[in-house]
Amino acid sequence: MVSHLAVLQVILPLLAAPICLMLKRTQLVWLFALIVSGLSFLISILVLQQVFTSGVISYALGGWEAPWGIEYRIDKLNALLLLIITSISTLVLMAAQASISYEIPASRQRYFYILFLLSLTGMLGIVVTGDVFNVFVFLEIASLSAYALIAMGSDRRALWAAYQYLIMGTIGATFILIGIGLVYQMTGTLNMQDLAVRLPEVAQTHTIISAFIFIMVGLCLKLALFPLHLWLPYAYAYAPSIATAFLAATATKVAIYLMIRLVFSVFGVTFSFTVLPLQNMLMVLGLLGIFFASITAIYQSNIKQLFAYSSIAQVGYMMVGFSLGTVSGLTATLLHLFNHALIKSAIFLALAAVMCRVGNVRLNDFQGLGRQMPLTMAAIVVGGLSLIGVPLTVGFVSKWYLLIALLEQGRWIIAGLILLGSALSIIYVWRLVEVAYFKAPLENKPEVKEAPVSLLVPIWLLIIANIYFGIDTRLSVQLTQAAAQSLFGGAP
Repeated sequence: MVSHLAVLQVILPLLAAPICLMLKRTQLVWLFALIVSGLSFLISILVLQQVFTSGVISYALGGWEAPWGIEYRIDKLNALLLLIITSISTLVLMAAQASISYEIPASRQRYFYILFLLSLTGMLGIVVTGDVFNVFVFLEIASLSAYALIAMGSDRRALWAAYQYLIMGTIGATFILIGIGLVYQMTGTLNMQDLAVRLPEVAQTHTIISAFIFIMVGLCLKLALFPLHLWLPYAYAYAPSIATAFLAATATKVAIYLMIRLVFSVFGVTFSFTVLPLQNMLMVLGLLGIFFASITAIYQSNIKQLFAYSSIAQVGYMMVGFSLGTVSGLTATLLHLFNHALIKSAIFLALAAVMCRVGNVRLNDFQGLGRQMPLTMAAIVVGGLSLIGVPLTVGFVSKWYLLIALLEQGRWIIAGLILLGSALSIIYVWRLVEVAYFKAPLENKPEVKEAPVSLLVPIWLLIIANIYFGIDTRLSVQLTQAAAQSLFGGAP
């Protein structure tokens, strides 16, 4: 059984999706999906433990050894991503039934769970596969199910948001597929390990350079890097709140993982950062994204959209660390990837609780919620403090490591810009805090109750994790540092 963990990680949610159609009651579908996600989480823990004790896991599908067959290959980097994705999916599903009962008609709720499991399958597949065409297949599974999840939102604008995401996502996927095709044309292989050996011989050709550009642009669309971010604010704002909580914590992270994997394990740092100006491009676009998204967030009245723009800014921080091309820079990126998943899933689950009780998440609807929904609002405040980077929160830890990585290279000006970007986040977080705690509820507003326990439990588990990993950083730093070092020739 242990030897098959890599493939079980993907097969389990994939097989579970059609089984959901056979279950008649929505409660059973929810419970089944939760159990499947929980099992996937347990598998990811076992996989992580095995990778750190025994080394890289290589699984040949159908017994066909790489590079002829499809290989599932798990090292410290994707083992970390598996843990993040499955833990978030499990906690989000814990809250799902209480939330979607308010936002999705009963007749469509089972389809939500089917799409959720398919999206989970796609993300896990992208992370574990060692074959670049297989990456595209799983990317399409994850993307198509995400489009449908967003379209299930109660607001009619959800359809437009899903359509916009579909158009942008399809363009990104097409670019990635063209790049993969060009790489295959020049090397005759799709296996990542084999590509890393063969690419240096043809790296200077126009075909490979074009392939790299196509793939990077496609990935920038998928991870919502400024200025290719336009699909994200509307998708997060109008999707069902549970879908937003899941996608905000995982979807862009998987795209960032894929960029890291291709740059460091396939094309190589020398080619990516020396032959081509990827380093400078990501640094500039990351900084522009931080400031543009943070300033835009300040003026939002839809709070889901506000935190959606915040997510674009956080992608900018990750790209700045990634662009440094150093172990410390990549450690900061992976640390912020892990921490941001905790922050945003907690915040969007708390907004799901507000949707349940208030029916909307406009800024004015938060008047007096600090007193009416104290636990929910406290969770949002802690999440906001973490976004700012206040000490004793996970946001402080990853920004601290990012600043250290920048100062190691003498980039004082960029470090100052990072601090300024964090200061901007104080403004949009304070706008929400001011309305919730210092303004009285609207006179004609009905009494609002605290969120149901089934929502509060996963919210506060995530908030406690935000605080715990902000105080005791040993585990998170150890995992991310080991993953970063393995990409620079350290122990795999």
